[in-house]
Amino acid sequence: MNNDSPLVTILNHCAEQSRDKKLTLGEMFDSVGEATYSLIAIVLTLPFLQPISLGPLSTVGGLTFATLGWQLYRGYPAVILPNKIRRIVLDQRTWNLLIKVCLTITKWCRKFSRPRYTSWVSGVKGRRIGGLVMLFAGLLMAIPFFGIPFNNLLPALAILFVCIGDLEKDGVMVFISFGWLVVTLVYFALIFFAARALGAWALSYW
Repeated sequence: MNNDSPLVTILNHCAEQSRDKKLTLGEMFDSVGEATYSLIAIVLTLPFLQPISLGPLSTVGGLTFATLGWQLYRGYPAVILPNKIRRIVLDQRTWNLLIKVCLTITKWCRKFSRPRYTSWVSGVKGRRIGGLVMLFAGLLMAIPFFGIPFNNLLPALAILFVCIGDLEKDGVMVFISFGWLVVTLVYFALIFFAARALGAWALSYW
């Protein structure tokens, strides 16, 4: 695999800086700029890329993604985060771990990803599309379907693919993220109607 992925380049730069001094998240975000949105979102999706429900953590994570999506849609040049989060320091070992995980993700994606349909991931249009996907997927993840499998995995996949599309300049990834949003909506609708039918059936025996 070619390791010149923008995501990997950014993380490698952070790992190099962390060798000489303590690097805070705020310093990293400031140096990355607008790409911070995709970088943060990809890192944050990692705990949710599994079928088991994470309970209240899914709601917290979903609202975080929705906030990132809203800021991206509104055109903020960089992510606005509380100073407490900006002051968090990650050591070189943590940066290297993030690089390893992101290398695995980009290696898998580059089997079928390449620059194409770039208008969907570039300029104001690309920023707004990415922001809306992140916003709606985050809100879906925040729905308290605690204990229901895949309730965080499906919207997390939508976020992951739209961010990969942004970093790799591949508009096809945006279409795939749309597909995951549709799958999420259908899945949640089935859960809702099944719960409603089950509730009506239970009430009929009272």
